[in-house]
Amino acid sequence: MARVTVSIGSNIERDHHVRACLDALDETFGSLAISRVFESEPVGFVDGRNFYNLVVAFNSDRSVGELQAWCKRLEFANGRRKGVPKFSPRTLDIDLLTVGELTGCHDDVALPRDEILHHAFVLKPLAELLPEAHHPLTGRRYRAHWDAFEAGHQRLWPVEFIWQGQRISAAD
Repeated sequence: MARVTVSIGSNIERDHHVRACLDALDETFGSLAISRVFESEPVGFVDGRNFYNLVVAFNSDRSVGELQAWCKRLEFANGRRKGVPKFSPRTLDIDLLTVGELTGCHDDVALPRDEILHHAFVLKPLAELLPEAHHPLTGRRYRAHWDAFEAGHQRLWPVEFIWQGQRISAAD
């Protein structure tokens, strides 16, 4: 059983798609550890709609390929379309960040995901959720990575978010 972390993002019907993703993760994998939900300005996108971003951790014995396929099926079930430009609005974007301590390419998926150390909307929720966990390549704690991170133009802030009748995120 490996500890899996995924990042979730949406900038189309954000509340609906994030809840749908959490419901599917909970139904499929059981107990979830969920970061706060952050609103962030789009990085690299022409359409200026802000995103909701969060990180979820869970345990799974599925292979990397099976996890990746599951994530892609859920994205498409929630309206993601093939063939659209890379920086287009997204109903749902689910990215595998880590699968246990795996490093390198597994089932055509690079682990850990490079975005962890380059995007505030990934590192901030991951560092809050698992501050003492170590990045599989650097060996540094996520909290230390966040403390040293230069967010620069990458603005994000926590938002109020309710899932299954529970507040999982509050605005500052």
